[in-house]
This record gives sequence, C-alpha cells and structure tokens, in this order.
Amino acid sequence: MDAWVRFMAPLVPQTAGALMRAIDQRLAQGATHLHLMISCPGGSVFHGLSLHNFLKGMGVTVSTYNFGSVDSIGVVIFCAGAHRYCVPNARFHIHGVKLGFNGQIQVDEKALEEHIKLMKTDYTNIARVIAATTGKEEKAIVKAMNNQTSLMPEQAREYGLVHEIRSQLVPAQAGMTVIYEDGSSFTYGPAPVQQDFAAVTPVTAVQPGMTGAVAETFTGTAFGYTGSLDSAS
Repeated sequence: MDAWVRFMAPLVPQTAGALMRAIDQRLAQGATHLHLMISCPGGSVFHGLSLHNFLKGMGVTVSTYNFGSVDSIGVVIFCAGAHRYCVPNARFHIHGVKLGFNGQIQVDEKALEEHIKLMKTDYTNIARVIAATTGKEEKAIVKAMNNQTSLMPEQAREYGLVHEIRSQLVPAQAGMTVIYEDGSSFTYGPAPVQQDFAAVTPVTAVQPGMTGAVAETFTGTAFGYTGSLDSAS
C-alpha cells in the first residue's frame, strides 16, 4: 500500500514529532511504500539524523521528493529515499554544522570542548550519509559542506542526489498526510471514484404486500450511492 506524506517546515522538535507520528500511523495502516515530499530549510541535526536512520531501517520502500527547497539537514532526510525525485525548479543546499547558544549561556573550557566534539561527530555523520547516497568520497562531501554548496536539479542529478526530475509528483487520486510549519497536521483520503449516471442500472419490481406500489432501486457505483425510492402508482 502506498502512503503519501508532505512535510513543508523547518525541522524542529514539534515538526519532527508530527512527521514521526504521521509515518507511524501510515505504517500501522499497512503501508509498504512511503512517499515523503519535502521542502525544508533545515533545522535540528539530532532530529534529522534520527529520521534518516529510522526511514532507512523501517523495512518498507521509501521514495523522497523535493518540491521546493531542501537545505542543510533536510538533505539528510531526503537521502533516506531509495528513489529520489525533484521538480524542475527545486534547490538543494549543503553546508556544515554550526554551534549555537541561546540566550546568555556560559560554558567553561571543558564544556566547550565537548560541544565541539559533538559538532564534529554530527559533521562526520552528515558527510557519511551524503557520501553513501551519492557514491562520492567523504572528503569531497566535507569540502562541499565547507564551501556551502547549492545545487539546481540538473546539478543534483549529476551529483547523485536525484534520480529523476519531473513536474508531477503525486497521483491525482492519492490521499495524503500534511505536516505544517506549526507542527499541526491534516490527513485527507483518496478522492472518491465517480461515474456517470449512465453507469447506474434501474431495477423495477413489485414489492410483496404492496399492491400497486413500485420500488425503484438504483444500484451502482455513481457517487458511491446505493438506495431505493418507493412510489405509488
């Protein structure tokens, strides 16, 4: 069963949690092929690497789609796709890991050294993911990260990030779970199959015990409706 999820948000705890819930729900419903549409400016390295590892190891086929911009740690999530697509006007941006502190946080030398070690570990893990995806050497990816590399679709395909560039990504009848920037989500089902009224077959029969009454029963798939209308002659 195919399942579609659209993620258009920065990767922060709220949005990452919403994405994980959406994936878990789809898996619980029996999904065997997850289609993940991404437009993400980046965000939490912790959540990005965790999502990548989860998507790679959950035992179902994963396809990823860049429908806008996939930057920073968003590239790592995109790399989880066994099949990777993007639209003609998409963009990718690869850069290094930054060490940031909120407010007036103070750290001593030992704590700062520990933060730098963790940052270097994240740097290495991101480079390994992109290298394994593209088939390039890890040193080349580190250089691209240091140079803050941006890739247009054709460049991304040559780079090995993208398999195919195409405009239409989602089948017309597909349902989808949508993750918004505030961490909220919305799920809509497949569009109902509708047929012309010509597909409806009328059946006329005299109902037992109803002298002169005619039951007109309409049975068919038009608008998913089956019903009956009684009229007296």
